[in-house]
Amino acid sequence: MLQRPVQITLTSHDATARLAAALAPILGAGDTLLLSGGIGAGKTHFARALIQSLLPEPEDVPSPTFTLVQVYDTPDFEIWHSDLYRLSHADEVVELGLPDAFETALCLVEWPDRLGNLAPRSALSLDFALDPVEGVRQLALDWSTPAWAARLDGVLDAVA
Repeated sequence: MLQRPVQITLTSHDATARLAAALAPILGAGDTLLLSGGIGAGKTHFARALIQSLLPEPEDVPSPTFTLVQVYDTPDFEIWHSDLYRLSHADEVVELGLPDAFETALCLVEWPDRLGNLAPRSALSLDFALDPVEGVRQLALDWSTPAWAARLDGVLDAVA
């Protein structure tokens, strides 16, 4: 069983996309991924690749920087992709409807620090960091719900 946190080196944009595609089959309604890291660290690239791998037909996946939330329909559940960078207070998260979406959709949340105490305890955290080597990212995956270790076991081996 995996021990947390898990550290992964992503050597390219393609490696990030492969990780997203490998995670996609184990995700569903009620799952939340908290995507943190600085600007340009790979959060949106990861989210786009994940969303594209779950959609039945290819679709444009813009960054939700200005819309705050983009919603996508899959045959089995909705995907809510949110970018909370521009929020100034956790109350705005409630206005967006995210607490309800945490229960019914797959939620990808960029800048999760803006959630405050509204962040789901069952979330999987992905912390992206730029590496000094051009194009390389370091990723730390962490969780508090033990079920993530079993769900991720084997999936991460495919991209390591």
